[in-house]
Parts: sequence; C-alpha cells; structure tokens
Amino acid sequence: MTLLKIRSTIFRFAVILSASSLEKSDRLSVKSTFTVMAASAAEASRKLHATDLYVPIEPKQWPIVYTNQYNINALGMQKLHPFDAGKWGRVFQMLKEAGMLSETDVVTPKEATSQDLLVVHTQKYLDNLTWSSVVARITEVLPVALVPNFILQKILLKPLRFQTGGTILAAKLAVEKGWAINIGGGFHHAHGEDGGGFCVYADITLAIKFLMASDPKIKKAMIIDLDAHQRDFLEIDSVYILDIYNGAIYPRDSKAKAAIKKRANCLHHTKDEEYLEKVNSTIDEALNEFEPDIIVYNAGTDILKGDPLGNLDITAEGIIKRDEIVFTKVRAKKIPIVMVTSGGYTMETAKIIADSILNLKDKKLISRESDNSIKHTFPPKGNEESEHLEHAETTKKTQSEL
Repeated sequence: MTLLKIRSTIFRFAVILSASSLEKSDRLSVKSTFTVMAASAAEASRKLHATDLYVPIEPKQWPIVYTNQYNINALGMQKLHPFDAGKWGRVFQMLKEAGMLSETDVVTPKEATSQDLLVVHTQKYLDNLTWSSVVARITEVLPVALVPNFILQKILLKPLRFQTGGTILAAKLAVEKGWAINIGGGFHHAHGEDGGGFCVYADITLAIKFLMASDPKIKKAMIIDLDAHQRDFLEIDSVYILDIYNGAIYPRDSKAKAAIKKRANCLHHTKDEEYLEKVNSTIDEALNEFEPDIIVYNAGTDILKGDPLGNLDITAEGIIKRDEIVFTKVRAKKIPIVMVTSGGYTMETAKIIADSILNLKDKKLISRESDNSIKHTFPPKGNEESEHLEHAETTKKTQSEL
C-alpha cells in the first residue's frame, strides 16, 4: 500500500471517529453526508432570482470557464488530503503552454453569492459552514477545525464558491455555444442540507436549476457522472442520472442509488477495455431512453490507476478516450454539454485533463465557434429575462425537488 493510500485511509477513519465529537462541541446537528433528503416545504417556497453569474462571452473567447481564484492554498493543510488543490491552475497553464488558451481566451466567472446558493442550499446549512468543525468534516481535513472560520471562508470556501459560479455560468454557455467546460467544479457529494467528500456546494444542481428557471426550453437534464465515486442526488423525473462508479468505495449511499436511472458498477482494478465498453453501452442506452435538453458531464479523473481513493486501473489514455466517447455521442445528438472536472487525487490528474481537452479540440469535437445546429439558444437579456425567470413559478414543485 502506498504512503498516499495509507494517509487517505487513516484520514477517512479519523473523520468518521471525530465527526460526532466535533459537531457536539459546536452544538450542531448536521445530517450525515451519506443521506439525501427531500426538499422541505420551506425550500419549496423559495424563489429563484436574477443572478449576476451569467457573464457574457466575447466573440473570440472559448466557452471555457476559469479564474485563478479557483486554486486553494489553505496554509499547507490542503496537503493533508490527497486532493490536488492546485490542479485547476495547472490545467489552465498546460493549455496555455500548448497554445490553445491565453488569459483573455477564457470566460472569467463570478463568485456564487449566498443568494445564489440559497436556491438549493438551506440557510441552516450555510450557517453551519460558519463553524470550522463542519468545514473540517466536509473537506475531510481535520486540522481545518482549528482554523478561525473567517480565514477558511477566504482561503478555502471562497475558491469553491468561485468554482460553483463557474459551473452555473458554463451551463449557460453550453446552451449558447453547444458545449462548455468549467476547469473546476463537479462537487457531486453536496446536496441541499449537507456536503461531504470535499464537496461543499452543489454546483451541478444549482447549474441545472438556474437553467431550467432561466430558459423555458430547458425542461430535462441528464447527468453523466463518470467520477469513480457514486453521486448524491434526488430522484425526480426531469433529471436523468447515468452513473458509472466503483460501488465498493465512498459513499455507498443506498438512498442515492434510487435516483440513478442508469448505472454500471465497476469492481476494484477495472481496466480500460472493460470500462470503456461500459461507458459506450451505458451512454447509448441512456440516450435511447431519455432525450435531455442539457447534459452535465462530471468528468472525474479518480478512475486513474494508482489513485488512492478511486481504486480503478484506468490509464491516462483510457480517460482521454472516455471523454472523447462522451463528447462524440452527445455532440452527434446535438445536445448542449457542459463538462466539469470533479475528483482526481494524483499529481498526474492535471496533465490528463489538459491532454483530454486538447484531444477534444484536435478531434474537432470542440471549437471556439458557436454550434448553430444545437437544439437551443439562450434567451436574450433585457425585459425577457424577468419573464423567463417567472417560468420558475410555473414549475415550482419540480424545481424544489432538485
């Protein structure tokens, strides 16, 4: 067993043992991260608002979202978790060195505000994040509990709020351009009332909810989740979840499984050929069963061989081929797709993500130009914006279940 795997195993065990005492000391009653709860009546009455996160894209920009605000420098404590907290900046730097991007070629997102987050998260949960012990439990970095919360808000939670804003923006750009990539995001273990597995804010849920409220043509969404871990989500008819994951690892959530419409379980040390066959067949089946208006692709790289948490044996070439398969199938259907980078716990992760994006470009699956053949275009701004946001009222019941 590698030192990194030993460290991550010990750390997860310590989190489980200490979470209860940490929460008691803070006098909190936070629900387990392994539980997906239905929206309360109070949540059902919440209204979406006109967000400032929808930044316009310039004609010469790629629909790729990034800011250096994504990167985490938590006083060195980020090194206590196997997650590479600087991978997003390294992905951008590699794309820059490859000649694909410059600072002005990407769309800079804004930080998600409390008002934005309340569209999905409860006020109680956001209040709980002002306790350092809760942040420590969710991020699985126990020393974080000893850091004053105002510092954590700046060095840890703020970058995650920027990434959340990035996913919301990227989803809108995908509808406009046919595709988009957020070099960040993919916090698929977070939900309205809690977080876990280094996932604090439910960026994917937020992105879908804002889209459905802002554009009445966006009624159905599909999530293709190919991170090694099972995702957490609620069971509703308008969101179809395809999930290929290692069922023997975190979170082992039986309730969340009920929300997954199409799933394939991978055993420890699954290799390229078997894995890519699952990806091919499962996506074909899903797209035959369900016709979404937007697809969110959670492109985790923790399936890489040697990843201490994923426990699969997929090569870098296998991951790049996986992403190519997803984009090929979705683009052929002319459905807008937004990709988020999600998990990945080795130092090789950043290069694989960058190489995969370059491969998508080389295969002409992504380009700077808009795809005029795509099914939807985003509604214009101005007076129509409020009319489209009023669409949320007519679908309040469905939206509150997201």
